Amino acid sequence: TEGTTSAAAEGADTLTRLEQEGEIAADYLEGLLDIADLDGDIDMDVEADRASVSIISDSSSRDLQKLVGRDGEVLEALQELTRLAVHRETGDRSRLMLDVAGYRARKRTELAELGAKAASEVKSSGEPVRLKPMTPFERKVVHDAVKAAGLRSESEGEEPQRFVVVLPA
Repeated sequence: TEGTTSAAAEGADTLTRLEQEGEIAADYLEGLLDIADLDGDIDMDVEADRASVSIISDSSSRDLQKLVGRDGEVLEALQELTRLAVHRETGDRSRLMLDVAGYRARKRTELAELGAKAASEVKSSGEPVRLKPMTPFERKVVHDAVKAAGLRSESEGEEPQRFVVVLPA
């Protein structure tokens, strides 16, 4: 039972650390929202062993779209800045995920469909399918969808032109 107890304690420690990351990120983002004079509520969670922070708004999310930018470019930069703020406070590298106005949630759904469609195409043709370049977040979602479809995939290329190749079984 000693191993079980230490594993449970380790899990609780991880959860506490991730919750602390979320709190630090929320404070940082609230400060940014104040500076930018944008309305938004901060929602925190822990998903898949990482802190997850979302900025949501009851009013028109048009204001928050400024924090997403074209193709999520501003969101990616804001996520990196938030991770740096967490790192500065904790001394540990953060894998925190940031979402603004549901952008990543919608993107995740689109990418899962893209991965499933590519897997279906590979199953019927027997030929590998190369997808367009994607961010690390986007590639991860596609890899997960391909794996769920029973195939395998790899990332190829150099950032920022790194892309997913879906391979036959």
